[in-house]
Amino acid sequence: MRTQVGIIGAGPAGLMLARLLHLAGISSIIIENRDEAYIYNRIRAGLIEHWAADLLTDVGVGDRMKRDGVLHWGNYIGVNGELHHMDFKALVGKRVTIYGQQEVVKDLVAQRRADGGELMFEVSDVSVHNLTSAKPSIRFTHQGRAETIDCDIVAGCDGFHGICRPSIPTDRMRIFEREYPFGWLGILAEVAPSVDELVYTHHPRGFALLSLRSPELSRYYIQCDPDEDADAWSDDAIWAELRERTALEGWQLEEGPILEKGVTGMRSFVAEPMQHGRLFLVGDAAHIVPPTGAKGLNLAVADARTLAEGLIEWYGGEGDAGLRSYSKTCLRRVWRAEHFSYWMTTMLHKQSDDPFEQRLQLSQLRYVTSSQAAAASLAENYVGLTTMG
Repeated sequence: MRTQVGIIGAGPAGLMLARLLHLAGISSIIIENRDEAYIYNRIRAGLIEHWAADLLTDVGVGDRMKRDGVLHWGNYIGVNGELHHMDFKALVGKRVTIYGQQEVVKDLVAQRRADGGELMFEVSDVSVHNLTSAKPSIRFTHQGRAETIDCDIVAGCDGFHGICRPSIPTDRMRIFEREYPFGWLGILAEVAPSVDELVYTHHPRGFALLSLRSPELSRYYIQCDPDEDADAWSDDAIWAELRERTALEGWQLEEGPILEKGVTGMRSFVAEPMQHGRLFLVGDAAHIVPPTGAKGLNLAVADARTLAEGLIEWYGGEGDAGLRSYSKTCLRRVWRAEHFSYWMTTMLHKQSDDPFEQRLQLSQLRYVTSSQAAAASLAENYVGLTTMG
């Protein structure tokens, strides 16, 4: 097989890149090691920054999002039983859209098929070759047959556990990472959300988040140990802990059947640079953020947009400056998102029983919830920075 851009991974990064390239007349082939049902059913992020929602609309995949997504013009921060509203509209004049990542993937896959683009699921034995030459290739097995894609560019959109990042020599890459001593026990409940916008709460027993996936489905989280067994938590215990951590006078947490539950560990991770020869890492293949800042999906879309812009210039005969600066350009946004996610995480989660640490957290929370300047900084980062300077 021959194409211009070989894309490994059919998540938001790979599918968005393929759509942007198609609109510019650049061919691509996408391969994915999971089956199609898996990518539709894995529950991931559900918050889309204002510019990313606009981009989905601009590239023709935003109709369902505009119909089924929920616009949020703010959120709440709870501090030991007191609830403070962050008014994004007043602070920065922008919003976010609540729409599940798996729904974005469904929309992009449907568009890929409408475009007539090649998309292969359940591939195995994937490897990349000749990355520093002008003729890189991707080898894999599909439906029992060995296949090769000859291409000009390889886009590694295959996630944190994919094969693309490990294909870069270790002496050409530097890794920055941090493991957090806690995780999130997350549930998906068949119940209407109890509040109109997301609630992030700081509590002596630990962090909790009230989120949603639709007007009928709520997504709730509580801080726990990273190695806890989700099955060891009964539904009654989960609801009791959520009630305790989100308790407010005159307000009640609505409960319903728990459809799924699981524990997610939390880490920050960045690989630099995000390119090697003709291989470009996109999305989670290059960086991971803790979910507190809701930046993972948005960073993947931003990477795809930046790479597409560089490829469009290159194929259009305008030079390779955009491709050469791809990593530098992406990392400005990545590190801003890393810091914001780290800041939100360390401000809101219980980190220790150290009273000094606890007083620092409360001081920061009081500042954010009482200072317009501090609240505006939170809002600006939360809704998504348009440019990184």
